[in-house]
Amino acid sequence: MDRYLTGAAIRRLRESKKMRQEDLADKIFVSSKTISKWETGQGLPDITLLEPLAKALDISVIELFSGDEIRNRNRASNLVKLCFYVCPVCGNVIQASGEAVVSCCGITLPPAVPEAPDPPHAIRLQRLEDEYFVSMDHVMTKEHHIFFLAAVSDHSVQFVKLYPEGGAEARFRIDCVRHLYAYCNHHGLFRVEVKNGG
Repeated sequence: MDRYLTGAAIRRLRESKKMRQEDLADKIFVSSKTISKWETGQGLPDITLLEPLAKALDISVIELFSGDEIRNRNRASNLVKLCFYVCPVCGNVIQASGEAVVSCCGITLPPAVPEAPDPPHAIRLQRLEDEYFVSMDHVMTKEHHIFFLAAVSDHSVQFVKLYPEGGAEARFRIDCVRHLYAYCNHHGLFRVEVKNGG
C-alpha cells in the first residue's frame, strides 16, 4: 500500500462513497476537470485542499494519504476487541477500543496483531486471593524484553509497563479478566484467554 496521496486513492475513495467527480468537485469548490486531473495522475491537490478533500470523502487526512478508509467496527467499545499500537521509535503505547488511524513520531502505526504464545513467550497465571499473578520466563535485557503486560475485561484495562533488568511479572485484580497480553519488543504481541475470568 502506498503511503502517499495518489490519484488512484482519490478515485477509489470517491467511488466507495458512490460520488461522481462532479459531486466531489462541488463539495470542495473545484471543477470536475480538476478532480479528473488528480485521478489520472496529471496533478495532485494543493495542500490547502487536503482537509476539505478528506472531509468531503468522510475520512481523516492520514487515511487520505494512506489511501485506506479505516472504520471502527466496535461501536459498543467492547474492550475484548481492544487494539494496541506500539511506536517503534519512542515506545509509546496507544490503546484503542477498535481499529483507528494512529500515528506517532511521524509513523502511521499498524495495530499489533496478537498471537498465541510460543514456548519462549509462555504466560503463566496464578490466582492469589483477589489477584492474578502473571509471569513469564523471558529475558529482560535492554535489547530484548517484555515491554508490557495487560489484563483486559469487558469493562477495564489493567496495564503494567515493564523495564529491562526487572522481572517479566505483574499483579492484576481479577475483576472478570478475559484476556492477558504480553508485548515482546522483538516478537510482538501475545494473548491468552483466561478461562472463567474471575
